[in-house]
Amino acid sequence: MLHCSMETLTEHLRTGLEDLAADVAHARRQEELGRLALLCFCEIRPWARRAEEECLAAKASAMSAQSVPTSRNAFLKRIDALIAELEQTCERAGLGESAANLRRARAVEPQPWGRSPT
Repeated sequence: MLHCSMETLTEHLRTGLEDLAADVAHARRQEELGRLALLCFCEIRPWARRAEEECLAAKASAMSAQSVPTSRNAFLKRIDALIAELEQTCERAGLGESAANLRRARAVEPQPWGRSPT
């Protein structure tokens, strides 16, 4: 699989990745399912295409093409797989803190409906 060399990322793409990782981590910690879907379909995929991160772009595209998950936990499982790929992208870009933040967000256990994580 072809990946761009993170050394060739422009400052604009690198800053965009850092911002995107922060947005995704926050939405995942808060279990904002709508925000996660929006970020996945409208932010991650376009960023990955611009950065020539083919695997990340393909996983984000697949999320929109797959059938809708039947449960919130199933949706979070799919999102977490995409976040894991985003973590790897951050690591390759030298954004270790962003990658660690995403890992911590994925570690948050799903809350029962009607309860917000603290």
